[in-house]
Amino acid sequence: QVQLVESGGGLVQAGGSLRLSCAASGRAFSIYGWGWFRQPPGKEREFVAAISWRGGSTMYADSVKGRFTISRDNDKNTVYLQMNSLKPEDTAVYFCAADIIGSGSSYVPDYDYWGQGTQVTVSS
Repeated sequence: QVQLVESGGGLVQAGGSLRLSCAASGRAFSIYGWGWFRQPPGKEREFVAAISWRGGSTMYADSVKGRFTISRDNDKNTVYLQMNSLKPEDTAVYFCAADIIGSGSSYVPDYDYWGQGTQVTVSS
């Protein structure tokens, strides 16, 4: 069993930055793929970024490319999402997820474990 706890959300002005963290408990952290997703108010959950188990492969949604960076620290069992140049449309609850296959997918159904989410609000 894997438990994920997100932190780092909050209120920020447009153009600002936040760094989200996802701390994982349980075994085999280093072989999982990881993803960040978000759910804006009244909308479905959407893909943001993913990283493979080796950390060499990353992918991003077009809407965040060049602004967000996903990374992982296997020694700390933690995945990060650095968010720069934030926009009001980035406002959402952000979730991290673990994929036991290890590929780091952009599809919600591919993930096996989810955190509880952290709120990010970007004011204009």
